[in-house]
Amino acid sequence: MEQVGGELVMSLGLVMKATRHSVMKHSREEIGPTFAAGFICPFPCDNSSFLFAVFILIATPSGRVVSANTTSPRIVWSANRGRPVRRNATLEFTIGGDVVLRDVDGTIVWSTNTSNRSVASLALAPSGNLVIFDSKNLSVWQSFDHPTDSLILGQPLKVGQRLTADAAPANSSKRIFHLSVLPDGLYASIESNPLQVYYKLQYNNKTKPTSGAISAIFLSGGLTIIDGNPPLPSLSTPAQYMRLEMDGHLRIYQWNGTVWKFISDALHLDDCAYPTVCGGYGICSNGQCSCPSGGSGGSSNNNPQFFNLINNREPNLGCTPATPLSCQSTQDHQLLPLVNVTYFDDYADRWSTDEQSCKNACLKNCSCQAAFFRYGFNSSNGSCHLPTEVFSLVSTRPEGVGQNFSAYLKVQVIHQSTSSRGKIVTGAAHGVLILLIVIIGAAIVILRRKKAAREDAEEDVFKGLPGLPRRFSYSQLKSATNGFSTKLGEGGFGPVYEGRFGDAKIAVKCLSDIKQGREEFLAEVKTIGSVHHINLVRLIGFCSDKSRQLLVYEFMSNGSLDKWIFHNKGNTAAAVLDWKTRLKIIVDISKGLSYLHEECSQKIVHLDIKPGNILLDEKFTAKISDFGLAKLIDRDQSHVMTRVRGTRGYIAPEWLTSTITEKADVYSFGVVVMEIVSGRKSIDSSQLEGSTHLINLLQNKIKAERLSDLVDGRSTDMQLCRFDVVEVIKLAIWCLQGEISKRPSMSQVVKVLEGSMDYETSKEYSKFMSSSPALSAWADIFDTSDPPSALQLSESRM
Repeated sequence: MEQVGGELVMSLGLVMKATRHSVMKHSREEIGPTFAAGFICPFPCDNSSFLFAVFILIATPSGRVVSANTTSPRIVWSANRGRPVRRNATLEFTIGGDVVLRDVDGTIVWSTNTSNRSVASLALAPSGNLVIFDSKNLSVWQSFDHPTDSLILGQPLKVGQRLTADAAPANSSKRIFHLSVLPDGLYASIESNPLQVYYKLQYNNKTKPTSGAISAIFLSGGLTIIDGNPPLPSLSTPAQYMRLEMDGHLRIYQWNGTVWKFISDALHLDDCAYPTVCGGYGICSNGQCSCPSGGSGGSSNNNPQFFNLINNREPNLGCTPATPLSCQSTQDHQLLPLVNVTYFDDYADRWSTDEQSCKNACLKNCSCQAAFFRYGFNSSNGSCHLPTEVFSLVSTRPEGVGQNFSAYLKVQVIHQSTSSRGKIVTGAAHGVLILLIVIIGAAIVILRRKKAAREDAEEDVFKGLPGLPRRFSYSQLKSATNGFSTKLGEGGFGPVYEGRFGDAKIAVKCLSDIKQGREEFLAEVKTIGSVHHINLVRLIGFCSDKSRQLLVYEFMSNGSLDKWIFHNKGNTAAAVLDWKTRLKIIVDISKGLSYLHEECSQKIVHLDIKPGNILLDEKFTAKISDFGLAKLIDRDQSHVMTRVRGTRGYIAPEWLTSTITEKADVYSFGVVVMEIVSGRKSIDSSQLEGSTHLINLLQNKIKAERLSDLVDGRSTDMQLCRFDVVEVIKLAIWCLQGEISKRPSMSQVVKVLEGSMDYETSKEYSKFMSSSPALSAWADIFDTSDPPSALQLSESRM
């Protein structure tokens, strides 16, 4: 561990206020660059916004600090990056050992979370590392473990750590760049969906690192990959630093005695190799930008204009499609071949196939915007990459790398014909005829339904239900599903079929077991029929025709979540979901549950939250479905008593007492979050002994302080984002607490996920991180036990 060798910045109990003079300079009496820590008003300073930071000052012979623009302090680390505080905000080194940054209004902006660790002092080491020491003079926290956008000489970047470039101005189209260390090397990437890698430096030893880990260390002139974690420097020159900047370049700056001077780019890439050099769809050639063929020159009937420059005077801003891609007109999608053009991305989520299959896969996926194919050696097969967003393209010489690379951009084709007017007239006539048929048919159905209502006494059951959705006849649904010919799946109470009613696709669930399904049918109609939220599957209608009971839902084109996250044999979809999509799904589920628990007239407790009951639309918006086991709880009730319901592996431990609250859903949500981030099921008998139960495995990883081991290892994007994923795992741990009172409400979960609440600064954080999550009730039920009935313990139901 690094020993204290610098000037003591703060001792326990001291408070520093944010002003222009709240700076602690290193004690070395030197002229030129020197490290300092404290509050700083970043350039250009408005005297109202401050960061608590480590930075490099330029000292003069008189001890004063040079403040000219060319020599303004260079920030190399900050605690509240992106969240500046106002004048007179405070940094307190609490008696308990925490360093806490509060804004003027008392809001906690940042904390080291180092209380109860025998903390003694905070010091700025001569290496530029801000360190908290314990009573034994050992480091318990250091700024080197939490890098921002810069490295100083001798500073290592370890596995799981990353640099993140400053966000571009709000009115800019630029994206955020990252530099990450993974177990096999260093990767530079741009934020997309998923991340797209534009640079990699892999560990060059043919064998695995002897230490089990690698580091990227900043030595004079650039970055070097080494085996293991090097000892931290006891002394470092502040005359050189490295910064990942908002254009993706990793630039090295050096003080030359007068000004800070750029000396080199550590990535050593050609200018055209950077993702945003020519904007989206722009082709870079020797630093010059243009649009794909037909982009901005003239156009003719034989050479349609598919792309236009965004700004003719600034071609580096990129190009835009002449006709935007439409998922409603996929029949008009075509792939435009590009000659002697490659793409910077050489890593992200590629798969092996042939060129034609690669192109077909892009045309079948509306999110795909391009198909890039690279041939293997002496083979007709190669690697296929289907990005959902296209950044800058790279022009190559005919004899260059483009010979084994094929690039295709998806474009929207507008068909024009001299007979189009006649087609419109014919189409309109057909439309009127169809409308008349629909109106007449609807009138007949209404008359028949009224007659049936008078004859069937069972109709009285529905008269007392408020806000009923539309009611269909059995014949309507049989016709809509083409005789129930296209089966989507099999639920616990019967099959689900695809259908079409008018212009909309629908999903029709047929309840085959009337004795058990009747209760679920009524619960579903009562619960979901009268509530509406973007993250709840919409119940369009129902059918109750004597012995036939059917539920009609909106169609969810991407099916259930379990098909996308579990790495089952032959399941190729699981590799598609990147971290940004998984996080969006987690947020969507939390919002749906928060609405059910806190925004309806009665609390609605779902009681069967699991991936099979989370459906995804074409944009991967997640919606909660299957309310057959739901319970309504009055606002003045704290809990209800009921028999066990739900699915093994997701049932909260309080079910053993049959006393439930909405916190049972919170527990199930925590299990689902762990499944989403790990890519494995809650209970999986195919796993090694000791790893069958995901929550049990989570308990072990908490004790070993190795939460990152749980991040889905089959996804490069998930590994690149492992720091953010671990933060969501911590939130899941909070939801999985055995004691109901320790779990958060779903509205708190939403706030944490959206960034409006920081659970790490809450009083409950240390409590739930020091206690293990609880195993699900009934988690150990196997064939040797008699499980509850299908209505109580469901399997896959819709």
